[in-house]
Amino acid sequence: MTWSAIVGTVAALCTTLAFWPQLLKVRRQGGAGLSWSMLSMYLAGQFLWLVYGLVNDARAVIAANLASIVLVAAIVIMKVRANRRPVRRRLRIAIDMDEVMADALAEHLRRYNAAFGAQLTITDLNGRFLEGYVPAAHREATEALLDASFFRGLAVMADCQDVIRDLAERHDVFVVTAAMDVPVSFEAKYQWLQQHFPFIPPSRFVFCGDKGVIDADYLIDDRSRHFDGFKGRPLLFSAPHNAAETRYPRVGSWAEIRELFAEVDGVHKAGRDARASRWLQPREQ
Repeated sequence: MTWSAIVGTVAALCTTLAFWPQLLKVRRQGGAGLSWSMLSMYLAGQFLWLVYGLVNDARAVIAANLASIVLVAAIVIMKVRANRRPVRRRLRIAIDMDEVMADALAEHLRRYNAAFGAQLTITDLNGRFLEGYVPAAHREATEALLDASFFRGLAVMADCQDVIRDLAERHDVFVVTAAMDVPVSFEAKYQWLQQHFPFIPPSRFVFCGDKGVIDADYLIDDRSRHFDGFKGRPLLFSAPHNAAETRYPRVGSWAEIRELFAEVDGVHKAGRDARASRWLQPREQ
């Protein structure tokens, strides 16, 4: 082979195989970023080169352009299929911290019993908050137990870390806590979240008062008052104080939340939204 033939062969291989990495990328990610005009003009050019090769009996030109046409045509077909496939939006899930992610009630009871020599249990609080159960003379001191140190050592609810990590891989998870109820808790809550949930970026820690401002598909909270004004789907996390609440769908554990969102994901993936319970579906856009 002459040097010109070698150079021509290498050039033909490079231009022909240049679309192979693009083909693999489109197969994995779809072809939304590829221009229809570019693909159309490239195919037209390859087809004209193929005609040129056939007319002039240039076998190398024929082979190279046939291969290029096959690769680009495959990319076009995958791009068309990707465009027809419905886009599945990531859900936005807002999660309360106290008594949902963090076992604040157990720590509050422990401190109260230690401070007043009492033997209260969680069962005693069925239907009531701790502050509403204790004697009137103890209420102010009971609320004062919620100092900055209170939030640093709270235990994580069972299965909470694993379930939220799994949800965060598929959806947009935000921690939404009413820190305004205890202003000294800001720093301690922030440190607690970074320690136990490092996979959630701090930019998704939301400290607020009125959770009606939260733009999310779901809000998981133990206090029904936070659902007032919320436009998404409420999920009431069971706690002793909300035992009598019947207005909202209820979840009793993080294992149950895992099952619930597995059902939500399965329904959306199969395109069977109409079969899901109405409160399982994401809000309308």
